Amino acid sequence: MELDENLGRRFVCSKCKSSGGITKRVATTGTGISKLLDIQHNKYIAISCRRCGYTEFYNPSILEEQSRLGDILDVIFN
Repeated sequence: MELDENLGRRFVCSKCKSSGGITKRVATTGTGISKLLDIQHNKYIAISCRRCGYTEFYNPSILEEQSRLGDILDVIFN
């Protein structure tokens, strides 16, 4: 959950420019058979502005992949 906490601390609302957000994990179904069987395989991090409630969604698998790549590059170049 470190990723969630970091996103919440670094969040700047694009609507009201307030800093800081509340994070929650959200799972959704896809289309077709996953919708029919209610299989929730799409996972996101939702960050809501503490001031106005505006919410943005982020794909954690992409962010975690970028974080791992950054860690690998740090080891190689340091």
